[in-house]
Amino acid sequence: MSSTTSSAAVEELADLSATTLLRFATAGSVDDGKSTLVGRLLHDSKSVLTDQLEAVELASRSRGAAEPDLALLTDGLRAEREQGITIDVAYRYFATPRRRFILADTPGHVQYTRNMVTGASTADLAVVLVDARNGVIEQTRRHAAVAALLRVPHVVLAVNKMDLVDYEETVFAKIAEEFTAYAGQLGVPEITAIPISALAGDNVVEPSANMDWYGGPTVLEHLETVPVSHDLTSCHARLPVQYVIRPQTAEHPDYRGYAGQIAAGTFRVGESVTVLPSGRTSKVTGIDLLGTAVDVAWTPQSVTLLLEDDIDISRGDLIVPSHDAPATSQDIEATVCHVADTPLVVGQRVLLKHTTRTVKAIVKEIPSRLTLDDLSQHPEPGQLVANDIGRVKVRIAEALAIDSYADSRRTGSFLLVDPADGTTLAAGMAGESFASAEDPKALVDEEGWDF
Repeated sequence: MSSTTSSAAVEELADLSATTLLRFATAGSVDDGKSTLVGRLLHDSKSVLTDQLEAVELASRSRGAAEPDLALLTDGLRAEREQGITIDVAYRYFATPRRRFILADTPGHVQYTRNMVTGASTADLAVVLVDARNGVIEQTRRHAAVAALLRVPHVVLAVNKMDLVDYEETVFAKIAEEFTAYAGQLGVPEITAIPISALAGDNVVEPSANMDWYGGPTVLEHLETVPVSHDLTSCHARLPVQYVIRPQTAEHPDYRGYAGQIAAGTFRVGESVTVLPSGRTSKVTGIDLLGTAVDVAWTPQSVTLLLEDDIDISRGDLIVPSHDAPATSQDIEATVCHVADTPLVVGQRVLLKHTTRTVKAIVKEIPSRLTLDDLSQHPEPGQLVANDIGRVKVRIAEALAIDSYADSRRTGSFLLVDPADGTTLAAGMAGESFASAEDPKALVDEEGWDF
């Protein structure tokens, strides 16, 4: 096989893998039927093993139910969490002939906002459930707000339990209009409303005969056909260096490669690149992908870049196109979701982990805390507690190149970590969000970590 043919085959395989996998998260209040919807999707798409279905049928009969309770397909994982096993989000994998799926089943209570943030952070789509009898409630607005903050590109409003409102079109239309208006104000780019009955199976996998007034897709049909955007030309190309490869063998005496997973965009042989934070420049002379030399590579491929010049590069450095290099800074303003049980306070020393680099930092200010119920800002809260979402200003020991989260979910995100024990404190999204941030006074640190 020639190098050109091999390169084309690798490119085709990578492209197929990228466009046929959909990551999506589900969110809904406790009684909205989320577990039943997930169970119905798995059952009707024939993604349930025979022994699993038999166990559900047996458990359902023991409870006196005439039909299998499909919610039991996910109850096992929920029970594990109740027993203290540290599974914040239950992930399920299933596939149809048209697409593969990774489903993040997130808890719905307000006290588990951090769990939804975890599940939705990598999602291409979020399914927000609403009980048709109750309509849009505070928790629905919270879920929409989290999806907007995390820049989830597609949101599905699943109006469930339509069988309990006699499949009335007017009920669905009112809920869809209210949710679409609210989510649209938050900046959610695409909203698809689908009337369903997860219990009866209406419009989940098969079209409903009870709602002939609805002409849109079923939930599964939409999941199978929604476009997963991989616009390589508009992304800011970024390669966080994970490892420097120097075999120093007789076969490869001078080989020096910089390995990592491309976080965003595309790299090409012959392209001028800049290494951050040093600012040194060079040119890409080769790209190794899966043991094969290729001329072009893109996210999320793991590659090794070869450069024209010997530059001091180590783990944590960022390789970017010279014409599209981000600015470096020691000051970061971001929206964070606090995930730890201990509060995050002004003046706290933390570690900031961005891609493959970890640096010391200080929380200089917490300008505001976001109230998800009405999107109001509580100014100068002084601290954030578990599940709080707020604006923070962080001063870091070394300049980093962090993109705006609006431009890149991969290179615009970071973690704040407790330097004492490595506990994750908060998940951050750099730059502006729909929440406005004020410009409070600077804080002078007196603990010796003043950068």
